[in-house]
Amino acid sequence: MNGTVLEGKIDRSVYNRSKRKLFPFIEDIRMKIVKNFNACENYFVVDSMPLEVCKISKVALSKICKEANYAAPDRGFCASQNLHFFGYKLHAVCSINGILQSFDLSPASAHDLHYLQDIKMQLSDCVLLGDKGYLSQRVPLDLFNELNIQLETPKRTNQKDNKPQFYQFKKYMNRIEILFSQLCDQFMIRRNYAKTFEGFKTRILTKITTLTTIQYLNKFVFNRNINNLKINFV
Repeated sequence: MNGTVLEGKIDRSVYNRSKRKLFPFIEDIRMKIVKNFNACENYFVVDSMPLEVCKISKVALSKICKEANYAAPDRGFCASQNLHFFGYKLHAVCSINGILQSFDLSPASAHDLHYLQDIKMQLSDCVLLGDKGYLSQRVPLDLFNELNIQLETPKRTNQKDNKPQFYQFKKYMNRIEILFSQLCDQFMIRRNYAKTFEGFKTRILTKITTLTTIQYLNKFVFNRNINNLKINFV
């Protein structure tokens, strides 16, 4: 390869190993960027999306991400997409402007409510908007008493205190769905090449960090709409 553009380039496997080692530093950089957006934010949206690691028909033969029992993928169902899948759920909290505050991965079978326990370590004194998957009588009270987090979810029609949700809240909740669509379409977050969980979670983090970096450049460098992610920087 002497004299070519590939001279001096590292091997892909070496690059991937280095990237996995840098995971905590990448997350630290992402959080520093997020603070520039969300330091004074009072409204956040929580939701989840499926991340498939292989097709259901290939589960028995697949060894992807099965090297550690604590992080092994499993079967799950996404009601909003009417989809049975094998893999993980990406749980995320974003501001109403579309900046991802925090995220986590869980096995596909985990209920969305479990992620709210992690939110207790990350947020306080705010309003948290979620869909009907976060309906619970105990969790909202716990969040309010401990951290002054008000969980707002639409009510089921058969609930006694059922009333129409504030229209603006519905508009805010749409923001995270748009963000998930951008991650899928423009960043191909559902396309998995990783064979281990360490590689899988690092891949997810780098895609989210890339999105957040573009949003930062749009606002603080180019003075553009932060969510216009397809605009060239030259």
